[in-house]
Amino acid sequence: MATTLPDYVKASVPNPSDKRAPWYKNTFPSYAGIFLWVAFYAGLAAPTISQAGLGVCIAGLVVAGLLCFGLYYYAPGMLGMQTGRTLYIVGTSTFGTTGGYLMPGLLMGLLQIGWFAVATFFATDYIMRGLHQDSRTLFTIIALVWAYGLAWVAIKGIAYVAKIAQFLNWVPLIMIIIVFWANKDGIGNYQPPQSDPLSGFLAMLGIVIGFFATAGAAGTDFGMNSRNSRDVVLGGLTGITLAIVVAGGLPILSVAGYLGNHSGSTDFSYTAAITSAGSLGTVALFLFAIASMIPTCFCTFIASNSFGTMLPKIPKMYSTMAGVTIGAILAVTGVAANLIGFFTIVGASFGPICGAMAADYLLAGNKWSGPRLGINWAGYIAWAIGFVVGILDKIPGVPAGLVNVDRPEVLWSFAVGFVVYMLLKGIRPPVIPQEELSK
Repeated sequence: MATTLPDYVKASVPNPSDKRAPWYKNTFPSYAGIFLWVAFYAGLAAPTISQAGLGVCIAGLVVAGLLCFGLYYYAPGMLGMQTGRTLYIVGTSTFGTTGGYLMPGLLMGLLQIGWFAVATFFATDYIMRGLHQDSRTLFTIIALVWAYGLAWVAIKGIAYVAKIAQFLNWVPLIMIIIVFWANKDGIGNYQPPQSDPLSGFLAMLGIVIGFFATAGAAGTDFGMNSRNSRDVVLGGLTGITLAIVVAGGLPILSVAGYLGNHSGSTDFSYTAAITSAGSLGTVALFLFAIASMIPTCFCTFIASNSFGTMLPKIPKMYSTMAGVTIGAILAVTGVAANLIGFFTIVGASFGPICGAMAADYLLAGNKWSGPRLGINWAGYIAWAIGFVVGILDKIPGVPAGLVNVDRPEVLWSFAVGFVVYMLLKGIRPPVIPQEELSK
């Protein structure tokens, strides 16, 4: 039986208990750093508070935060804590030892390179704005230094990233509060130009969950650094749910305040609200760029885990740097600037993966069943159908009524992945005894 295991599974070694740490030293600061990243809230206001009142949108943030925690993060986080193994090993129960090569294995790594490109682009763009420069040559130089320098830090491991996060997370949080304070007087004057509360609420769910989908599945990698289930829960509730409400709520209130103070303005960007901070505006641009170090490192760390696990014969440094080079090219060329479209694709890709993993977790009695032989077609079919549901609005010829019912797509793609996996549980291949993993 041992010969049926691929190299990446046989090379897997669980994280020992003495290498783990409390939730406030790893899961909380690392996840919070993702949501405190300016790319999360830079364009959050336009599709949401333009249609719905602030109360509805804040409620949307709370609901989205709870859904991200309960549906997308909890099962992967618990599986990582119980097994001490990475997402790519844990995922072999849902997709099989052969199927795991692609999903969630290499797919996670490739998508994280996309996020890495987005982080690099935004950090470089804010630095250029702070310098009042528009030179493409300078943009390229800064982007390359940023990309390769932080990739080296991230490859050293999550402990280094978490240590940086414990300090740097305060930087964007302080700036968010300052920008909020500068615009607070106009909040009471703001009225959405349209009145469609449901659309604003659903848009909030779609954007937040789509942003979080891959990070939710990566909860396995954070869970393997957690000591117990309490660490998993507290790290998630603070680093995900609370961070979403704070890092999403204050910026949309700031944008509302800016618009309330500038009658006739239609600029829903957070950058516009930053300018209201007066002389701190330029400083804020640099500080938001510096704070982007955490998501840049986070993406590189997850991608490095993916490539290092799935391609164990290739040194992790080489495979990761190859991915970093692709990400740097996407950033330099500006391809990484399309945020909302990217969030949609990410959510559609990982929504059904998280759904299928949650179903597999429940079917196994709230634990890991172990790797399954070959390809687990239940997982692949659940993903394929869920992915289609997640991109219905991108498929030509699909009736508008069906697309409207599908909102928010990322949530429905999770639900479909979960239900289809449950229905197809009878076709799952046999489980390989976990004792084989230690041979």
